[in-house]
Amino acid sequence: MKKTLLSLFVLASGILLSFTLPHKGYHVGDTATDFSLKNIDGKMLSMADYKDANGFIVVFTCNSCPWAVMYEDRLIDLHNTYAPQGYPVIAINPNNPEIKPDDSFEGMQMRAKEKGFPFAYVFDEKQTVFPEYGATKTPHVYLLDKDRVVQYIGAIDDSPKDASAVESAYVANAIEALKVGKRPDPKSTKAIGCSIKA
Repeated sequence: MKKTLLSLFVLASGILLSFTLPHKGYHVGDTATDFSLKNIDGKMLSMADYKDANGFIVVFTCNSCPWAVMYEDRLIDLHNTYAPQGYPVIAINPNNPEIKPDDSFEGMQMRAKEKGFPFAYVFDEKQTVFPEYGATKTPHVYLLDKDRVVQYIGAIDDSPKDASAVESAYVANAIEALKVGKRPDPKSTKAIGCSIKA
């Protein structure tokens, strides 16, 4: 009898928690709050600085994760293709450099110089922005429209290890949908990468 009552209590508690706990991070349709983070040039940067933006490709990434490194060239291509159309990449490093020394601000500056990043690469030094978004991986993408409404969340494409084998370019396809007034389909996918080090 005691076991049955205990089981019922645990079940009831679980159901109650599922209704009372707030969801972690943004969902498609939520409006993202702007941020102010230090860019690799030492200046503070926010989405409000992009006066003519039609949207933003916000990607949580880093220097040390092999998955993130595999996507660097594709992020460069995304920015070079879509920034002129009003959809710039803003890369955010969410990792704690005490856990991952390669993800220090100085390491970010070095990596950006080595790769010739044409996009902003900012540091979530206090680790306050990535939890707000709900990012869990590097890389993890949030595509926002000009009003900062989240339109797509997830992976960059469907082939992390081989750019030549991409069949669905999720982010590019989502932007193309927004450009003609449609909703991205899919609107979310599973982000593949390393866990964020907090």
